[in-house]
Amino acid sequence: MTTREVVKAGVFARVYDPSAGQPQAWYINDHTVVRDDAGRWHLFGITHPEPADPWHEVEFAHATAPTLHGPWTRHRPVLTVDPKYGETHLWAPYVVAVSGRYFMFYAGGGDDRTAAAMNLATSTDLFHWTRNPGGPLFRDGYDARDPMVLRVGEKWIMYYCATSTPTGGHHVVAYRTSGDLLHWSARHIAYTDPTSGTEAGNTESPFVVPHGGSWYLFIGPRPRYVGTDVFRSDNPFRFRVGDKVGHVAAHAAELVADDGRWWITSAGWAQGGVHLAPVTFPSPRAISDVPR
Repeated sequence: MTTREVVKAGVFARVYDPSAGQPQAWYINDHTVVRDDAGRWHLFGITHPEPADPWHEVEFAHATAPTLHGPWTRHRPVLTVDPKYGETHLWAPYVVAVSGRYFMFYAGGGDDRTAAAMNLATSTDLFHWTRNPGGPLFRDGYDARDPMVLRVGEKWIMYYCATSTPTGGHHVVAYRTSGDLLHWSARHIAYTDPTSGTEAGNTESPFVVPHGGSWYLFIGPRPRYVGTDVFRSDNPFRFRVGDKVGHVAAHAAELVADDGRWWITSAGWAQGGVHLAPVTFPSPRAISDVPR
């Protein structure tokens, strides 16, 4: 099957270097950006000194900027791993704002990788965060991680990467639904990849956005570390292998809307920080021409 690539990114430019002014090189991996009520942007992400050391990623970086393009100012980490809470690492934060309150969803790991914790911390100022006193929101495997939360109709949807069974299997994008961001449904599957295994797979960093009456899923790394594939669907709960409509040279990609434009980020181990590029989506007419 021939697939037209109709979702494209422009040239990436580095907007934040976490190593600037530091005695050693640092990386930002999976991350999130959110704008506060005053219009200031906040970036949170996995961080650690180079080289890559995922099992010792134990704090979330925090930086702020007046625009997406910077200049970004580094702040103290906002969360540090809490073993008493059952956390073994801190991975992949995602923040949503609701009525003056901020919800940070993140993967906290745990001793059992078939029942990894999906955790929540909340804040009113984006600088001070409090973990959910009820403990993890839910547990899933294998190494369930990389949450992304989206409002669809009357429900919140959390997408995350996992495997078809908690002990392994096909790499998937799972999802759960909630009415209050605290209580989540049983897991469902939005996308199943032909590849299988347990640990790192190619359905990481799922990100879903609506555009022009369609839904777009961004996942990676595919086929290499710096690579994200884009899939299109008419249904935010069902994407297929044959729905591919684009490829972007990005790792841990996040989509950000600002001033009527879409932007895509890229970061990761040995990437020198966070990078930003414009991204374009097809018109509804162009979508109708995509081979199915």
